[in-house]
Amino acid sequence: MELKVTRWKRYGHERLYANLPDGNAVGWADVGTGEITVLRAEYRDEVIATLTLHLPNYPVPGSPAKASEADARPMLPPLTPADDLAANPPGEALRHRLTESGSGVFERVFARLLRRPVDGDSWRRGLAGEWRVGAERNRLARHGWRVLHSIPLASEVDIDHLLIGPGGVFSINTKHHHKRDVWVGDDAVKVDHGKPAPYARKSRAEAKRVVRVLERYCAFPVPVEPVLVFVGITDLKVVATQLSVRVYRERQVAALAPISGVLTAEQVEQVYSVARHRQAWEPS
Repeated sequence: MELKVTRWKRYGHERLYANLPDGNAVGWADVGTGEITVLRAEYRDEVIATLTLHLPNYPVPGSPAKASEADARPMLPPLTPADDLAANPPGEALRHRLTESGSGVFERVFARLLRRPVDGDSWRRGLAGEWRVGAERNRLARHGWRVLHSIPLASEVDIDHLLIGPGGVFSINTKHHHKRDVWVGDDAVKVDHGKPAPYARKSRAEAKRVVRVLERYCAFPVPVEPVLVFVGITDLKVVATQLSVRVYRERQVAALAPISGVLTAEQVEQVYSVARHRQAWEPS
């Protein structure tokens, strides 16, 4: 059987993929190291023979010593209800912080009468914003997308929403600025003409972290795009020309639904099975 070779290059990595006629990958090679990974054992010989012809300066064509089986990747333990992040509602991490803060209804009302800030007000606004963005998930599900909320990371940090579907993976960072104007440049965000906020930089860093986690357990490239979603704002002006982060208002998130051609249905389910597992996100 003749395998088709395609090239993939992103985030400083370059790979060659050996694909079946139906497009499913059966193996890949790291162009930098020359290491070959066989994904389907029954195609081992064809994968090695095909990829070595395309690898520059491969020392011993067809050498099995250069091949590593997919089962050499780390494996997650069986998923338990306690580790299943699919059960998280939008804003779960913020809800937990508010519960721990202990400020009651009476305290909040009294503070507002005195026009004083209340501990947790920013968390409450953030929680409302995450719920509004999370409400878009049903519109995405009809197009084959999987949605996760409040993925916990270290140091009380979490990923607000993760979309996984035919168009790849989108890491969504929600910002709630009630009745404010937002201006977005190439690498800066300003709210009501205030000081630049590092929203874009942090969103890119978050997406790179997601890539590292997912590709540690998936034997294929997992493209992850950062997304900034602004909630409750009065106006959004995007003047960036080279911005590497998608920027939307909350009602525009469903515009991601028709994007396709990045992950197969099988790959979507595999990525989702990793992403929903709490232990995949724990520091190794």
